[in-house]
Amino acid sequence: MSITAEQQELATTVRAVLTKHGDSAAMRRGLDAELGYDESLWKLLCEQVGVAALAIPEEFGGIGVGLVESLLVVEELGRTLSAPPMLGSAVLSVQALLLAGNAEANERLLPEVAEGVRTLALCWAGPTGWDSFGVRAEGETVSGTAHYVLDGSADTLLVLTTEGLYEVDGTAAGITRTTVPTMDPTRRLTTIEFASTPARPLGPVNLPGLREIAWAAVAAEQLGAAEQCLDMTVEYSKSRVQFGRPIGSFQALKHRMADMYVLVESTRSLVYLAISGLADGTAEPIDVAAARLQATEALNAVVSETVQMHGGIAITWEHDAHFFFKRAHGTAQLFGAPTHPLARPA
Repeated sequence: MSITAEQQELATTVRAVLTKHGDSAAMRRGLDAELGYDESLWKLLCEQVGVAALAIPEEFGGIGVGLVESLLVVEELGRTLSAPPMLGSAVLSVQALLLAGNAEANERLLPEVAEGVRTLALCWAGPTGWDSFGVRAEGETVSGTAHYVLDGSADTLLVLTTEGLYEVDGTAAGITRTTVPTMDPTRRLTTIEFASTPARPLGPVNLPGLREIAWAAVAAEQLGAAEQCLDMTVEYSKSRVQFGRPIGSFQALKHRMADMYVLVESTRSLVYLAISGLADGTAEPIDVAAARLQATEALNAVVSETVQMHGGIAITWEHDAHFFFKRAHGTAQLFGAPTHPLARPA
């Protein structure tokens, strides 16, 4: 897939906003913020670019351009390690609502999501991960514990159960939210407990389809992070002097950076193939699985090289390299990964 000129312009605009307002300082401010991200940056992205409205159909107050554009924004956010409610709310939760196909709920919830004034959180995983549900439905109430919830402070909670998707008001009785410690401090995860909490059934959800969207979204984020690590390494190699010359002039390091470039660009090809296929309904499960696995392996490899070629400074709090290292390990586990080999039997 080659992105269109309009899609490239969107990515360029988002990158320009993030370069000016979503730099390392903004990411670090979000670490200790009440919601776990820089709220002013999210407001700016929604008001000036409309990122939350991209994948929401026009009939529900959105822009309606599609999933590809939303995931291009996720890719750009991956370069900055900022974690506003784009992945969890504007992508995964919105897609879950659209898959459930409840027009009344969509008309009521999605216009405010598109404006950036309402956030959603998808409560999915059980204690062992995303292959099981942590919450069960009991009539018009839900009980249980959802683990690893993105944007857990959201206004509206969407709960996945074996009976389908349920809507829960974030202020309803019987909800307990607990922020959990994670390896990656740039992305806040929450455990949410429900105790006979009132819930509104929204309908069944195509779970394999939602899982594929989640994998493609995480792969897009990993691609952005890997590209940023490559860019940081190349720039550092031009300024770091050893034995009287920039380290980037040494042939051995040139070869390593060339390998990093190949990993990034091969990942881009697979990720763009997967997200375009999901957007137009032509994606094969193997395409999404391949993108997920390739992006995970590429980011781990690229960020490891970034840390090594930056030397001791890369593991200090002042440098961002260690944050990318932690993000790589965190995203490798997020939403699970394909468990079967990609190779087909002969």
